[in-house]
Amino acid sequence: MAEPLPSGLLEACVVVGLSSDTLKESLLQVNESPLLLDPEVLQVHAPPFVTKGRINEPGMGRFSHTQRRFSFIKKKNDRPPDNAGKAKEEATEDFNVPKDLDLAALPQLCFPGGLSISQEQQEEQFHFLVFTDVFGNQSHGVVLQYYRPVQKWIFQERMLNGHRLSSKPPQIYSAYGICIISKHPYYNTLKDCLSSLLCRLKICKNTDMEEEVKEFCAKLALVPIPPPGQLHVMFTLSPLTIVLPSREDKNYPVIDLDLHLPLLCFESRELLQETDDLILINIDEGTVCCSGSNDVDLPEAPHTAAQCFKSRRKVLQIHYDLEVLYRGICSDVNELRMRRRHWQHGLNRDIQNITLELIVNMFRDVDDHLNYEHRVFNTDEFLKTREPADQAFYKKVLETHIFHSFLKDHLNGKLKAFTRMERNTRTEDQKRKASMDFSHRRTIKEMKNDCQDSSLSKRLGTSLPNLGDETQPSSLKQTSPTSPTIPEITLNIPARPVKMFKLAHFPPPLSCYHVSLYFGDLVLLLNKAITTTPPDDSSLLARYYYLRGLVNMLNSKRLDALSDFQTLYKTDIEIFPHELVRVLVDSLQVEEKSQAEKRSELRPLISKVRTNDKSERVDSDDRVKKFQLPRTPMQLEEFVRCTQESGIVRDVATTQRLFEALTVGEQKQIDPEMFRVLYTYWKESEAEAQDLQLPAEVLEHLDNSECVYKLSSSVKTSYGVGKIAMTQKRLFLLTTGRPGYVEITKFRDIEDLKISTASFLLLRIPSLKIKNRLKKEKFEANLKSECDLWNLMVKEMWAGRIMADNHKDPQYVQQALTNVLLMDTVVGCLQTQKAVLAASKLAYYEKLRHEVPMIIPRPTAETLKHKINPSENMRSPQSVDVLLFIPGQLTLSADLDGNPKLWCALGCGKVVVFDAVSWTLQQNCIHVGDSPLNCMMGLDQEQLWIGSQDSVIYIINTRSMLCHKQLTEHRGEVTDFALEKLNHSLSPVQVFSCSADGTVIVWDVPTLKVKRQFHLTCDRLQSIQIHDTLWCGASDCVMELRQNGCLLRKISLLDANIQASVFSRITLHLERKQIWTSFADSAELCIWDTSDLTKAPKQVTLPGCCRVTCMIKVKDQVWIGCNSGGTGLRKVVGKIFVLDSDSLMVEKELEAHEDCVQTLFSAEDRYVFSGSASLDGKIAIWRVD
Repeated sequence: MAEPLPSGLLEACVVVGLSSDTLKESLLQVNESPLLLDPEVLQVHAPPFVTKGRINEPGMGRFSHTQRRFSFIKKKNDRPPDNAGKAKEEATEDFNVPKDLDLAALPQLCFPGGLSISQEQQEEQFHFLVFTDVFGNQSHGVVLQYYRPVQKWIFQERMLNGHRLSSKPPQIYSAYGICIISKHPYYNTLKDCLSSLLCRLKICKNTDMEEEVKEFCAKLALVPIPPPGQLHVMFTLSPLTIVLPSREDKNYPVIDLDLHLPLLCFESRELLQETDDLILINIDEGTVCCSGSNDVDLPEAPHTAAQCFKSRRKVLQIHYDLEVLYRGICSDVNELRMRRRHWQHGLNRDIQNITLELIVNMFRDVDDHLNYEHRVFNTDEFLKTREPADQAFYKKVLETHIFHSFLKDHLNGKLKAFTRMERNTRTEDQKRKASMDFSHRRTIKEMKNDCQDSSLSKRLGTSLPNLGDETQPSSLKQTSPTSPTIPEITLNIPARPVKMFKLAHFPPPLSCYHVSLYFGDLVLLLNKAITTTPPDDSSLLARYYYLRGLVNMLNSKRLDALSDFQTLYKTDIEIFPHELVRVLVDSLQVEEKSQAEKRSELRPLISKVRTNDKSERVDSDDRVKKFQLPRTPMQLEEFVRCTQESGIVRDVATTQRLFEALTVGEQKQIDPEMFRVLYTYWKESEAEAQDLQLPAEVLEHLDNSECVYKLSSSVKTSYGVGKIAMTQKRLFLLTTGRPGYVEITKFRDIEDLKISTASFLLLRIPSLKIKNRLKKEKFEANLKSECDLWNLMVKEMWAGRIMADNHKDPQYVQQALTNVLLMDTVVGCLQTQKAVLAASKLAYYEKLRHEVPMIIPRPTAETLKHKINPSENMRSPQSVDVLLFIPGQLTLSADLDGNPKLWCALGCGKVVVFDAVSWTLQQNCIHVGDSPLNCMMGLDQEQLWIGSQDSVIYIINTRSMLCHKQLTEHRGEVTDFALEKLNHSLSPVQVFSCSADGTVIVWDVPTLKVKRQFHLTCDRLQSIQIHDTLWCGASDCVMELRQNGCLLRKISLLDANIQASVFSRITLHLERKQIWTSFADSAELCIWDTSDLTKAPKQVTLPGCCRVTCMIKVKDQVWIGCNSGGTGLRKVVGKIFVLDSDSLMVEKELEAHEDCVQTLFSAEDRYVFSGSASLDGKIAIWRVD
């Protein structure tokens, strides 16, 4: 059986009061003071109320002829005598109560102070309820308490001492409660609905009350819940016009409360207090306390974040009377309500923004201590980075369930608003550190900001802090948002424009015929809204399609509903209701399934739903674990996991070398105690670096971006006595006595480095000699027992700098720094004679310097401009499959910086984005399916189309960096795109896409509709280009076609008499009437003459090449990436050949990558980007002559 389809606004309605028997018994006790009694459940109303078709069919419409209503059995004498003959058939059967509704405690929740009977009419009251089950699922209730006069016939039957009353009975009022329950927290909306019902109840007869409530509930059941986004639903319950707002985010509930009320009741101090105990709030006195005590010391919020919140709060306009003080009086109650709603909506948005800013300021750097892959949070290390005054707050918060939920949502990518604000409010230093591996070292710029603290500068000349002490440092200088001053950033977050969709007037809600007509009217209104919405406003269109799908579902038109939901793939996949569609598919009848198979747009959707059902797996454990040190010996795999969780090293290859270093001459496993010492030493080194402050005289000589990573003990040197300091760029001496700066050398300037000995009395002391190629004299330092370690570290940094300069890749220096810090940690941990030998296992670049020639060929050195690593935040390199350069924009906006961008599709099905000015990672890992990606194309600066091997075209919004659209018409893997500009159409462009199965589809870009499609008979269609005609490249042929698919000319591999199995790449150079083709298993190139394809092609053989992997035209050149099959020590596998298109001669042979070149892309014929396979995983930027 199919599961029931989810309900709309109403889940259930419960009427609470006194039964007739209880009421008659209680009247004897009524006097001038109100009488309190225990309330009882009188009625329960729940959808469905009416239905189309057979009730017993699975998954039918949301309404049935027989209402799901719970009613207590009533006796005939409960009804007035004059209505007894007209009474409907009495309820002798208890109808089903909604399965999630527990009636046991509901009466007491409706009347927490007891139900009263009074001789005076009382004012109605409202209050709100939240019901939570053991699984955390919530329903929300709004309760109306109101009074009705007791029916006269009850007095007529009341006996006093066995006699009827002869005098006129007094007017008695009894309380009733009506509780509307919904799955959605629409508190204000449901309050408005009950207010409109109250107007009806005040004028209706007591005997009609049940029918009034029932009809009211049936109307609410006709109200669809709007999808997340900017579309609100409006409907009329006379005399009120009511607005049903939508959620802003699909992962979080709607905000339908007046958020400023706590600001009216409490000071900022009370609002910022945090506890996980039971909270007691006294609205009247404006106090907050914990259960069981009024004097609990609740921790204060972090000072800096709290001050920012308080300053934001001061500028909020939270008094509506002041807002309308200078406005005229409006006589229309609905207009007044609309004005108030608009003001409240804006105020709620401001309160949400400043509250979100508060959370961002308190937890901005949670990512530094969060391991995404293993879902581990290092609580202890996070606490160490907090200010001492804030420790109590964070200790309490980190143990709460809500913080655990915050971490879980953060790992699951649900905190998009948090992430967006965190990125938008970063300082320049925070942006730089976000792109670096080492965020736990203070920069020189940060030290300059703190150089006024002279006490730290004075102690540097004598000794470093005693790291053995257990005391907390007096002042932590970290990148915590609570330590530096939070920048004064205006929260100028643009409000999203809101659209209203007004429902048709409600029909008689208990009539199946009229309800069906009502749904038809709604569909007509939605059709009109869709028609009048511009095609480029796909977000709003998606909301209309979603609503129309809901209405069609409620009207039992399941196939039309599925078609509407299918349209969300092209408009906004973010709001696609996966569970609802699954239930809809399961509810299809045999005839409907047959009809669905005939509708081309539904077949893939239904197939996907069924496939997902079959492959549905048990939900994985998505908890966030607290980091703990290992307790058992670890083999390599477990050691890699623990090292990544601890935050020491992310890269797998480096972790494997660390494992080898720690197990030199020992059994290949790591003891828990060894790991504890390793972890402690690493973290103490970080803490030492955080507490370091250089004198102002020294800071003047260093770059703002430099960090001090290692400091020696005080030693005698040829430049004087002092401490040797290492940054990522240089070595320098901190002289003792009066602190001073003497530069030793930059790493790129080192000419020679060796260990020597120096005489001291009768002793020979180990010393380190460094020759700077720019200086005549050598620098010598008597490093004693530290000499061997410093020799290793300086050599590794020297080698890393040489490789970084040769390969134009700064990441070599970052990796060398990792190796150096690990060497220092290994020596500090082992404390044995083999410690330096073990540390030498980590000298990776120094080893390469001796094994691999460091000289880069001149053409490569002159052409290579820069290298970047798109996998720098991943545990291992990923293949760079596709590259796309998008030029910058002159017109800037709030959500676009205008810089050019480089988009990179990785082999794991992820996309990363680089700022092409600073070459920093702007966006890390946009997920677009689980399959490798084949092609990318940019459109109008706002769309990015990506073709995947899973046959889907993913469309990314380049402003929001979110993938909200999918095109699913292809049945094979999408291999290429082509863009055609149109001058004679309302649509400026159209896109051609092709898939490996030979299908070509022409897309209308604004509507994303298929204009036409055709199928080509070929073996693996892999490329398409437009030059008046279409040129399509397949594995076995090259075809020229008209745009309707008619074949004009063809180059067949079978007819060409070429010793190759399949074409690999095809490039057109029509200015020279050339078609360049390459082959998957050959180093041969064939260049065909487009004026006569029957002529034999010219052939070129690439030297030292096994196979061609990619090829592009750049000006009058053709750049060809290949796999050279390189062997030996050079490890150059990926080469790029630059050929002149006229002479067909090789102009340049570039040694590009350590793995084959996967992709090439030309940036405006000025630069060429190359991406390599996973053994290298880097992107090279080349200059074009």
